[in-house]
Amino acid sequence: MLLDGYTLMHEHIRIDLSKQKNNTDCLLDCKDETVAEFKKLYAKGIRNITDVTNIGMGRDVSYISSVSRATGINILCATGFYKEPFLPDYIYSYNEKQIAEIMIKEITEGIDGTDIKAQIIGEIGSSKECITDAEKKVFNAAVIAHKETGTPITTHTTLGLLGLEQIEIFKKQDIDLNKVIIGHVDLTGDISYILKIIDAGAYVEFDTIGKNNYLNDSIRIDMLKEIEKRHLIDRVLFSMDITRKSNMEYKGGIGYSYLFDSFFNELTEQGFSQTSIEKILKDNPRTYYGQTGKNT
Repeated sequence: MLLDGYTLMHEHIRIDLSKQKNNTDCLLDCKDETVAEFKKLYAKGIRNITDVTNIGMGRDVSYISSVSRATGINILCATGFYKEPFLPDYIYSYNEKQIAEIMIKEITEGIDGTDIKAQIIGEIGSSKECITDAEKKVFNAAVIAHKETGTPITTHTTLGLLGLEQIEIFKKQDIDLNKVIIGHVDLTGDISYILKIIDAGAYVEFDTIGKNNYLNDSIRIDMLKEIEKRHLIDRVLFSMDITRKSNMEYKGGIGYSYLFDSFFNELTEQGFSQTSIEKILKDNPRTYYGQTGKNT
């Protein structure tokens, strides 16, 4: 079945990074509040959400499935491993093939004993200053899993950095960059850097929209207008990357609907076209996934 409606490409429904960050706000486990927000998203045309929470990040596919059933939103689940210091201990002793086999099993058989199969590899990540040896191992394992299954890949870049270095890993192993998303690039505020990633052939993700404490949305808007002017909108994807309770509406945060309630109004007022928004939310995810079917 084809992906209908709009798609958010980089979200978290249940995530737990609280231990490593020593911050209980980083345990996102407020199911009732999530369901309420997702029902609002459904009313705005969202029909699909890619949940990029993977092994070691507090992923719970039964929790995700219950949210999907309660809201009618198709949720596509991920396999893979994040970045240091969030990697499971066995990553350091396993070889790339062993790590890849874990991902392949979740893609072909199901996640955590369920029949829910991963439809994306990610978010695999790199640290701020470098791609560490352990992170490179995960990237290489992801490449193996991708080549065996054809499953697309999405990445995490810390503060948007090292996206070009991630691309080099993929290029050296002849990965089709049409199946790769470089995440969080909007955080750099650097349009020339983003254009280089697009020029290399990958998708770029503006997926921290509304997080003005990192970067003001006015800069995101300027960069999106430049991308539109260059007729490169077909390489852009949108999301919010909600990861904390404080991001949620019930805690006074921006919430999952911020794109529709605020950002798109500002974007179109600055001359960005509604047609481009529709393409980013609907056509680009379908193309990236190859019109993938239903997951949860």
